[in-house]
Amino acid sequence: MTRQESQVLSYIQENMSLIEEELVQSFPSQWVIPVELKDAMLYSLMAGGKRLRPILAIAAAEAVGGHAKTALPAACAIEFIHTYSLIHDDLPAMDNDDFRRGKPTNHRVYGEAMAILAGDGLLTHAFHLLAEMAMRYDVPAERVLRMIRELSMYAGPRGMVGGQVADILGEQGITNIAELEYIHVHKTSDLIVCALRAGGHAANANEQQLDALEQFGYRIGLAFQIQDDILDLTGDESKLGKNTQSDVKAEKVTYPYFLGLEACETMVKDLTREAQKAILLAKLPHPERLLQLADYLMDRDH
Repeated sequence: MTRQESQVLSYIQENMSLIEEELVQSFPSQWVIPVELKDAMLYSLMAGGKRLRPILAIAAAEAVGGHAKTALPAACAIEFIHTYSLIHDDLPAMDNDDFRRGKPTNHRVYGEAMAILAGDGLLTHAFHLLAEMAMRYDVPAERVLRMIRELSMYAGPRGMVGGQVADILGEQGITNIAELEYIHVHKTSDLIVCALRAGGHAANANEQQLDALEQFGYRIGLAFQIQDDILDLTGDESKLGKNTQSDVKAEKVTYPYFLGLEACETMVKDLTREAQKAILLAKLPHPERLLQLADYLMDRDH
């Protein structure tokens, strides 16, 4: 393991601990929440995973000169949205998956109705976390309002939900790579962009810095999804926590289907370099972690 790899893994582990502590404490103790609902929400929220989006939010805040703690509520709000989307994605009416991250999916443990409601609870609580930033961390109200506006845009019908719909409709037959890119940009990249911009907002980033974070996010998000497509064909099931070849079995159109594995591997590298270039050109005060995370995601095997 190189020194850089060791540094980025330490950074990820350190921030995962911060994020997971904040996730557990994100429901006010005085609230009365049905036990079954809270259990179902926490089951998926604390089921592990890369914590990619919240870590990128923290790294973005640090890159423009802010502190991790200031960005934590926004980072967790993004993770709430991501987790709700996974619960709903796994439902029988959607992807009908029995396992997620090596564990039974939420609806297999709690039933479909509770899984739907757990997703609904996570989705709505994300906006509560953002709204609290002005009070807890003195983030300017105007910045908080922009974060709320952007999260609703990137996670909603114009963003992630729209991408999910395009994915479902695409099962009837995607005929070109532009249709596939639309799905990946909105289903995956949009929430990554939102996380990066939220971290930037929490640290009072200027418009040029926010634009650079956005460019970085779209390219990293697309590279991340193409790498997922590659790993579905070549990955180790024990590391991935799910079955490989699932896209092939489901006759799902992917980037390797259109371009082949070698071209996809080249595309992941090119997108990663373009993402890093956007950050370097913007001359952010502390871009190191974002650059390292980009390399880490490009080289990941799960």
